[in-house]
Amino acid sequence: MEERQISINNLKVNYKIAGEGPAVLILHGWGGSSDSWEQVQRLLVGKKYRVIIPDFPGFGKSITPPEPWGIREYTDFILKFTEKLKLNEFYLIGHSFGGRIAIKFIGEQPEKVKSLILCASAGIRPKPGLKTLVIFWLAKIGNALFSSKHSARFRDGARNRFYSFLRKKDYVKAQGVMKETVKRVINEDLLPDLSRIKTKTLIVWGKNDKMVPLKYAYIFKEKISGSKLEVMSKVGHSPHLEEPEKLAGLILKFLKEE
Repeated sequence: MEERQISINNLKVNYKIAGEGPAVLILHGWGGSSDSWEQVQRLLVGKKYRVIIPDFPGFGKSITPPEPWGIREYTDFILKFTEKLKLNEFYLIGHSFGGRIAIKFIGEQPEKVKSLILCASAGIRPKPGLKTLVIFWLAKIGNALFSSKHSARFRDGARNRFYSFLRKKDYVKAQGVMKETVKRVINEDLLPDLSRIKTKTLIVWGKNDKMVPLKYAYIFKEKISGSKLEVMSKVGHSPHLEEPEKLAGLILKFLKEE
C-alpha cells in the first residue's frame, strides 16, 4: 500500500493506492480519511482490485481549502482527481458524506462509473418535525437577543448548542472554513438526484445507524431504480470500522455480479 500526494487547484492532496486490477474509488465520510478505510482496502486488494482512497480537502493529510466548499466544489475535486490519475472507468463507493459526493458525481459523469455502492449515505434532508420547528423559532428569537453589541460574543456558543441539539455534531466539531463548509453541505437536498441514477447500485446500511437512520435506506432503495439493499444487523453508521470483513464480503459479491 502506498501513500501519495498530488496537487489539485494548488491544494496538496493525500491518497492511498494499492493493488492491481479493476479500479475501485472510495470516498470517505465527514471527519474520516483514507485511514478509516484501510481494512476494507486490504481485503479488496487481496481479491485483485486496485483500490484508491483520497483524503478529501480539509480531512486527513490533505490541505484545507482557503474558502468554504459545498457539494459542487467537492464533486469537481473528485472529477479532477480521477482525471489526474487517469481513472476513466471505476467502481465507486461513497460512505455518508462521501455518498453525497458520489450521488452528485454519478449524475454528472455516469460513463465513468461501472457500478455504485452507497454505504450509510447522507444526502436526503429530513423534513423538520415539531421539535425542530420549535427550536428554529427559538433560534430566531435568540439571534435577535444576541444582536446587540454587548451580547454578540455569546452568539457562536448559542449557535453551537443549537446545532448540537439538532445532532449536527459535525458543525460543532468543525473549525475555521470547515464550519461554513458543513453548513453548505447539509443544506443541499439530493433527493431529486436519486431517481436520475441508472447505474447498477448497491445500498449498504447498518440496522442500528443513529446518524442516518435505516428508514433513509428504504428511500434510497425506492428512488434508485433496480438498486439492491443490504442491511447489516448489529452495525451502526460505520460498517467499514465495525465489521470490515462483512462489508468487504458484500462489496465483493456485488462486484463479482458485474
